Amino acid sequence: MAFWLTTTVLVVELVGAVITGSLALAVDAIHMLTDVLGLGLALLASHLSMRPATARYTWGYERAETLSATAQAAILLGAGLFAVIEGVRRIASPAEVPGLGLMVFGVVGLVANVISLAVLAGGHKENKENLNFKAALLEVINDAFGSVAVLVAGALTLWLGWGWADTVAGLLVAALILPRAVVILRRSVRILMEAAPRGVEAEELRGHLEQIPSVQKVHDLHISRLSSATAVLTAHVVVDASAFADGSSVEVLRRLQECAAGHFPVRFEHATFQLEPPSTLTRERPLHGGMSPE
Repeated sequence: MAFWLTTTVLVVELVGAVITGSLALAVDAIHMLTDVLGLGLALLASHLSMRPATARYTWGYERAETLSATAQAAILLGAGLFAVIEGVRRIASPAEVPGLGLMVFGVVGLVANVISLAVLAGGHKENKENLNFKAALLEVINDAFGSVAVLVAGALTLWLGWGWADTVAGLLVAALILPRAVVILRRSVRILMEAAPRGVEAEELRGHLEQIPSVQKVHDLHISRLSSATAVLTAHVVVDASAFADGSSVEVLRRLQECAAGHFPVRFEHATFQLEPPSTLTRERPLHGGMSPE
């Protein structure tokens, strides 16, 4: 619903930008174009992420959410940079724009954006940690601010004759776009680079695991996110030889999984532990022995 509303407003604003010659309207139309692409990606990613795993894609399509968020953020950055460049150019050579036309198109855009926000807000509670949803919601919020900026610029031009208000409004929209796009892009790239989830330090997690009875050492430890909803942990765990002899290794494994799932802000519900006797330590490759502080 938000996708089709935004597409409709895009067409209206493109026509308005051509008729009025407004920078603010043109920037907002370009922003709308990025939002149509972004919401389209978000819609596709949301469908893909719900597909079950297959023999080829054993994790399913959950990472489509992160790929979509990355693409949306990159598109937003491009739109923001264009707005800055065009705004600076127009400061030196201001363009005359009709204030009434700006106000009309600003109202149309604002009404559509408010409806889209209301639609998306209905799913905010269950999707508040979903990076794809956040990127889509951010695009619509930025659109709403853009429409307000166009409306205000039109009013100032019509009533006070401030022709430069249109250029200022365009630069303001860019200032709203860029920082938020950088935040989304940084978070999505962290997931794609399989960085440790925020709030969890690998060495702290290792220390917790090594406090479990019969555990001698945890090595080859890797923690990352598959998506904003799924955190993954894998590790080799050296346990007392007696645990294999008396069958208590099963209890050790259970305690390791409980620790991973419940002791940290991020729940590692998908945790894989390879239990090993002490004799295997001498056969480990050097890479598995530890990690640098970074």
